[in-house]
Amino acid sequence: MAVADDLKIKRQALVLTAVGAGATDYPWETVIKAAMRKYPNPMNPNVVGVDVLDRSLDEEGRLHSHRLLSTEWGLPSIVRAILGTSQTQTYVKEHSIVDPDEKKMELCSTNITLTNLISVDERLLYRPHPDNPEVTVLTQEAIITVKGVSLSSYLEGMMARRMSANARKGWDAIEWIIQNSERENVPLCDIY
Repeated sequence: MAVADDLKIKRQALVLTAVGAGATDYPWETVIKAAMRKYPNPMNPNVVGVDVLDRSLDEEGRLHSHRLLSTEWGLPSIVRAILGTSQTQTYVKEHSIVDPDEKKMELCSTNITLTNLISVDERLLYRPHPDNPEVTVLTQEAIITVKGVSLSSYLEGMMARRMSANARKGWDAIEWIIQNSERENVPLCDIY
């Protein structure tokens, strides 16, 4: 498996944009089935709950999923002090579209707690490698905005570094799910 590259970070006004890409040596169908079962996993213990709010097929055969992720972030005390909050549990809304004909999964997520302090909008795009269908490519971008606190560039940079590390953990989690399914001879469920 090729590990996701570090997110490339560029600053635009008061918004930090992080972009990255990576690939794994599994076909798209396998990766997508694992991605839909990604949480919980030992690589991302900060995600403590996932609730499927809605899942449906549209008239074009694309699977739409709306999920709510409960996360527990162990923020350093200095960061909690800068943000002026002791809250560490946050919620993230996630919408994904799996298009089996186009062989594309797009997942968009945004935090719905602490939005008065920080916004993180993330977009993931899974596609087969154009030259090798046995490899899946992930493109990831995130827009991080820290609002109304001093040291916002420090906090944005910290969040971008954490997201870069989590991108690698996300690939590790998908591979872990696939390998455990293979080892236990339990097929990954069809998601359609």
